[in-house]
Amino acid sequence: MVIKSYKRSFQLLLILLATMTMAPLKGQQLKFDNPIAEERADPWVFKDTDGKYYLIATVPEYDRIVIRRADSINGLKTATEKVVWTKHKTGVMGHHIWAPELHKIKGKWYIYFAAGEAEQIWNIRMWVLSNDADNPLEGEWKEEGQIETQRSSFSLDATTFEHKGKRYMIWAQDVLEGRNGTGLVMSEMKNPTTLKGPEVTLTTPEYSWETIKYNVNEGPAVIERGDKLFVTYSASATNENYCMGMLWIDADADLLDAANWHKSPGPVFYSNEEVKRYGPGHNSFVVAEDGKTTVMIYHARDYKEIQGFELEDSNRATRAREVKWTSDGFPDFMQNVAD
Repeated sequence: MVIKSYKRSFQLLLILLATMTMAPLKGQQLKFDNPIAEERADPWVFKDTDGKYYLIATVPEYDRIVIRRADSINGLKTATEKVVWTKHKTGVMGHHIWAPELHKIKGKWYIYFAAGEAEQIWNIRMWVLSNDADNPLEGEWKEEGQIETQRSSFSLDATTFEHKGKRYMIWAQDVLEGRNGTGLVMSEMKNPTTLKGPEVTLTTPEYSWETIKYNVNEGPAVIERGDKLFVTYSASATNENYCMGMLWIDADADLLDAANWHKSPGPVFYSNEEVKRYGPGHNSFVVAEDGKTTVMIYHARDYKEIQGFELEDSNRATRAREVKWTSDGFPDFMQNVAD
């Protein structure tokens, strides 16, 4: 079931306008040494219980998975990067190594990533690696296999989170009827490598800003605050039209009932020529060193014109920016403020 937000369109529009136009909230703002990482797209930063930060992201060659570690978010900029896994020469996991995420679940490390086949590069599915070491830069990464979905189709951008004692996964998949593209699908998980079902479609591209060149909802990221759970996602082609939308739900509601989710009628973060930010998206959230400030990690380019195919342009860079919160409990991405 696809979310329908029309009944509450006026209310949602007011919320959207508030997050887009409000002045930056008062208070000291964190300073980041942007870009945190050049030529690193689809970034995910994980903060461990010991305060260490880990950055994992897509490399422009789409052929390997790398991790860097530091004591601070800014420290990731100069941290030594280590290759922890390399694509297969033939068969599955042989091409388009995309959007890895690093998670620690019950003391064990997992990397979720997307990969095509060496011989059929667009036959992209979701895969998992695991590692028992205390430090994910050490030990051995074991291939756990594919995240099997009920529908066998183009699938990528898996993220996982725990809510009220249950673990869930949200990912992007070609679930559109009669047109190519991706929507966001969610399922409860039986364990860190297996979906339990049912698989529920939360959103598909329906607005004009979600369908520029391609019909895309992808790159979900989850953050919970107060009585709400938020999911940001990215839409449209990976050029200057790439942008972020947002879903939200009451924290006590049934997450697997699509009717309980709300959707922003417009993008909540998008290109801004004045600050030279183009195609922002595929974000993640992490807590700053103070243990309380929300930081958004995302990628963007600092120029608009791209020569050739968007995915062959390597200059999507990892960036960090503080997220403020409105009095109504919604994230304010400060669209008009530079990093």
